[in-house]
Order: sequence, then structure tokens, then C-alpha cells
Amino acid sequence: MKILHLDSSVLDENSASRALTAKVAAAWKSANPQAVVRHRDLGAQAPQHLSPSYFAIGATPEDQRSAQQVSELKLSDALIEEFLAADGLIIGAPLYNFTIPSGLKAWFDRVLVAGKTFKYSAEGPVGLAGEKKVVIVATSGGKYEGTPVDAAHVGHLTTVLGFVGIKDVTVVRAAGLNMGPESRAAAVAAAEAQIAALFAGEPATVAA
Repeated sequence: MKILHLDSSVLDENSASRALTAKVAAAWKSANPQAVVRHRDLGAQAPQHLSPSYFAIGATPEDQRSAQQVSELKLSDALIEEFLAADGLIIGAPLYNFTIPSGLKAWFDRVLVAGKTFKYSAEGPVGLAGEKKVVIVATSGGKYEGTPVDAAHVGHLTTVLGFVGIKDVTVVRAAGLNMGPESRAAAVAAAEAQIAALFAGEPATVAA
């Protein structure tokens, strides 16, 4: 099993989402000792945002591509390959200005590519990402579940994942983190309890 662990907070060790995604990774690894966890830090090293030169790559002969285009294509191909190879994903998604962090958005922009992770058919779009289990850790300073803010945060993530064919998505929430010490402690404790229960019934497996 391959697990891709994505963090997108820019707060380093002060990040609640990072602390919780680490617990998810540890619990998943404990339940599946043979699993290989690959960590990608989109907060510290976000992929380059899409540019006009990137969109011109397809119309540019290979021997005429600029160094920037070659670099951008190499990055996108590597991210897509890593994403498709994963059996499971852990996504740390703090709420930044009512949506996901720009580093996480940049990552999705790189991996959502027609013909690779989805395709269009006469009936509409078809996801090509395969069956994957995803755990989203969604943190926020306030409480927005059931509001338009949540639709632009967690709703955006589930929509994008569904677009590439991923339906097995679990959301771990830690909301109200900036609403006082008691609210923060309760939110983190509830999230940790949910994480502990996620893999409790999953039998441990070992490599053959």
C-alpha cells in the first residue's frame, strides 16, 4: 500500500492540521505496517501556479519548448504519477480566507489533467484516478459546517476528488480552533478520537 500524505499549512510546528495529519499517518501505518507513506509539504514547497507558458506546452513542439516549459511539464508529470500510484491520501486542509490554501490548490491544478486523471465522454466527465481511500483533515478558526464557507472549503475538496473518481472520502474536522482555549482543546480532542477510531476495526496486515 502507498499512502500520499499532503500538508498545506504554512504554520510549521504551530499547525493544528499538521499535527492531526501526522496522527492519521501513524494510525494508518499502524494498521498497515507494510504501507509506504510519502509526505509532500505543499505549505513549505508549493508547486508553481499555472502559467500561460504551461498551457502553451501542448501546442509547442518538444524541441521548441522553453526551459520553463520543460520544468513545468516534468513537475506536473511527477505529481500526477505520484498521485495515481497512491492507494490512499491524507490531505491536511486548513481554512485560509474561506477556502483551501493556495499551495493545495496549486497541487490540484497540476494533477487534474484531462486524459490522465479524468476524461470527457458523451455522458460527461469520467474519473481516472481509481479507487483510493482519502482522509481529509479540515481545520478552521471558526465553525462553518453547513454554510457556504464550508462548501468552498470541504465541499470544494470532495467535489474535486469526486471529479477524478474518488468517492471513499472521510472528513476529520477540528473547528473553532481560535474561539478560545476550551473550544480548541475540545475540537482537537474530538478529531483525535475520530482518527483513533478510523482504523481501529481494520485488521493489521504484514508484508508477504
